[in-house]
Amino acid sequence: MKSSARLSAFVVLGFAACIASAAKSGTLVRSAIGVTRSGVTIHCMLDGDDLKPALKKPRILVVGGLDGRKESVNAATRAVETLHNGSKQEAAALISLVPDIRPGLQAGEEVPPMSFPPAGNAYNQPENDVAHYLWRWIGMQAPDRVILVASADDVSATSLSRALGETPSCEMGVIPCTVVEPAHANDALKAAASGKPSAARQELQRRVNRSAVEVAEELAKVYGHKLDPVVYIPALAIVGRMRLGELKGDDSALRDAERICSAYRSGEKESMPASGNGSTISGHLVFSELARRTGDSAWTALARKAADYGFDNQGHPRESMPFHSEMSDSVFMGCAILAETGALTGDRKYFEQCLRHLRFMEKLCLRADGIYRHSPLDESAWGRGNGFPALGLSLSLSHLPRGSAEHDAFLKAYRNHLLALKKHQDPTGAWHQVIDHEESYREFTSTCMITFAIVRGLRRGWLEPESWQTVVDKAWTAIKSRIGPDGRLVDVCTGTGKMNSLRDYLDRTAILGRDDRGGAMGLMVATEIAFWEKERAGRE
Repeated sequence: MKSSARLSAFVVLGFAACIASAAKSGTLVRSAIGVTRSGVTIHCMLDGDDLKPALKKPRILVVGGLDGRKESVNAATRAVETLHNGSKQEAAALISLVPDIRPGLQAGEEVPPMSFPPAGNAYNQPENDVAHYLWRWIGMQAPDRVILVASADDVSATSLSRALGETPSCEMGVIPCTVVEPAHANDALKAAASGKPSAARQELQRRVNRSAVEVAEELAKVYGHKLDPVVYIPALAIVGRMRLGELKGDDSALRDAERICSAYRSGEKESMPASGNGSTISGHLVFSELARRTGDSAWTALARKAADYGFDNQGHPRESMPFHSEMSDSVFMGCAILAETGALTGDRKYFEQCLRHLRFMEKLCLRADGIYRHSPLDESAWGRGNGFPALGLSLSLSHLPRGSAEHDAFLKAYRNHLLALKKHQDPTGAWHQVIDHEESYREFTSTCMITFAIVRGLRRGWLEPESWQTVVDKAWTAIKSRIGPDGRLVDVCTGTGKMNSLRDYLDRTAILGRDDRGGAMGLMVATEIAFWEKERAGRE
C-alpha cells in the first residue's frame, strides 16, 4: 500500500492501520503526545528524520482538530500526505503531524476552548490537561514552524498561535505559528517548507550538541551542594559531583563532599534519625562513595550503619530491608547500600541479604512481562518505579563479587529487566511516566536511571554494544534536550507514593524548572556516559 493510502486509512481507522515508509522523507513513526480526560490516546506521526537532530532540514508540525471539526482533522492529514508524496523540493522539509488534538469527540459534543500557555500544573488539570500535553510536546519537538489547521475564528487555535510566538514552550524558544482554514492547508504547508530555524530549534540544537562533561558541569553548578538530611536525592548529586571531579582530574569536589558530610562523620548530626526511611538508607550511598575514594574507615562505618538495618539485634538477616513500603523503589533503596557495604567490609552477609531483599521485592512487584508494578495496589508500571530497579540492579551488580551466586542472580535479573524496558523506549528516546503507556508523558528521571543502568552494563561488559548503543544514543539525546540552562529541567515526575490506579499515575505533576531529584539523576547519567566515552577513546 502506498504512503498516501496508508495515511488515508489512518484518517478513517486510526493508528490501527499500519504506517508504511513515506516516500522521500524517511519513515513515518507512530507515537502519542498525551491522553484525554476520557482516556483516549492523542496520537501523532513523526517523520523519522525529525528524530535526527543533526539533520539540517526545516521541521514543520501540523496540528488538526483544535476546533473540534473532522474537516480540520482530514485536511491536516491530507496536507501531510500530499507533501510526503510530492516533489523533491517539497520533501526538503520534515513534516510531523498531530492529526486530532481532541480525539473521541462525539457529534454535537461541546468543544471547550483551550487557552495557551495553559495554567496550572501539567498534566493533572482536568479542565486543560490536553492543552498542557500539546503545549509541552510542541516545545520539546521544537519545530521551525507550526501550522494549525482550524477555522480562522477558532479561539483555541488563535490562543496557541499567539502564545507560541510570544512564550517559549518548555523554556526552549518561540516558534512561528500560522492558523489556516482547512481549504488552504496544502498551500500553507508548501509555503512553510522554507525559512530560518526557530528559536526553539536553535536552543534544542545547542542542548543536544553539548558533551556529557559539559552537561554535568552545568548541573553541578546547581546540584550537589548540601546534605541535610541524609536522603538519596542530595546524596546522589554529591556523588555525581565527585564523579565529575574524577573525570576532570580535580579533587575539589571530593574535598567539598567531605566538608558537606563532615557533621555526620563526627557524630554532630545523626545520619539515621528515628524518622529515617528507605530514602535515608539509600542516602548513605554518599558515605560508601567517600569510603572508596578516601579509604577512611569512618565513612565505611556510616555506610554499614544503614546496611545493618537488614539484620536484627542478634545479627540475623531480616526477611527484607525495612521501609520498603511494598514499592519497587526499594530495589534501589535497599539493595545498593548492602552490596556496597559488603564490598567495603568483605563481609558476605551483606551480599546474601542483598539478594534476599531483591527476591522479596520481586515477589511483590515484578510483573510477568519483566517490568515492575509500582506496588501491589495496582498493576501500573510507573516510570521511576522501573528506573529505581534498573538503577539499583546496576549499582548492586557493580559491587557483588564476580562468580558469586549473588552476582549471577543479579546479572540475570538486570538483563531481563532491561530487555523488558527496551521494548517500551519511545521513538524520541525517552521512557514514559507509565512505562507501557505511550500516551503518558515522557519522564526525565526514569529515562536517566534506565540509561545509567544500560551504560553501566556497557562499561562492565554485561551488555553487548551492538544491541544497546543505539538505545543509549537515542536516550541521551532525549535527556540532553530536557536539560536547560541553570539546572532547569523538563517533565520530572514529582515525588510519588503508592497510587491506586493508572489515572493516578498519569495525573502526577510533571515539574518544569529546577528539581533536586532530576538534577541528581542527570548528574549520574551524564558522568556515566562521560566515563564510557573516555574508556572507549582510550581503547581506540
